[in-house]
Amino acid sequence: MRIFGAGARPGQEQIDHDRVVTVPNVLTVVRFLGVPLFMWLVLAQKEYGWAVVVLAVMGSTDWVDGYVARRFDQTSKLGRVLDPAADRLALIAVAVTLVLAGVVLWWYLAALLVPDLVLGISSLFYFRSHPDLPVSRVGKVRTALLLAGTPLLVLSKLAIPGAAAYAVIAWILLALGLVGHWIAAVNYFRAIVRKGRPVRTGRLEDRDGEAGR
Repeated sequence: MRIFGAGARPGQEQIDHDRVVTVPNVLTVVRFLGVPLFMWLVLAQKEYGWAVVVLAVMGSTDWVDGYVARRFDQTSKLGRVLDPAADRLALIAVAVTLVLAGVVLWWYLAALLVPDLVLGISSLFYFRSHPDLPVSRVGKVRTALLLAGTPLLVLSKLAIPGAAAYAVIAWILLALGLVGHWIAAVNYFRAIVRKGRPVRTGRLEDRDGEAGR
């Protein structure tokens, strides 16, 4: 089974439709809803076991929604924006939760936030909105590694056999995920600059033209 582009039909062109209510978008919304549930389970209830289940569901929907979208021609313009936004929110919110719970230190959150802040500022500078860039393979692998490492790290905090091994595996996955996060950020930044320069130049020329009238 293919990991990247799973569900795509050979020879079928992928078209982003204007539809809002689709199965992939519903699954993405489920991923959004999993964020406050995870935070509540960890911070309020200390239910790390159920928190792991929520993370597993969130991680699986990230693959399933893409498969369904490509397999059944349900890709959408909204989904192109919603899906990566859900990934970002999940990664950062989970990191904030784990910092507050004392599971990870602040530097882990900083390592996630800094690249996203740079990309966000760059997008506003060039586009004043979302840059609408395709999700890279590095970005997808990064997300998968972080979403796989996080539940293992949470499991390592439980009094279960093999907790120490879970912790080691978790940090290997998280370290690789952080490296991928920064590599993906550099690639996205270059893509934003490359796509955004003519956009910003045209906007400045229009403004100068209106000022000269």
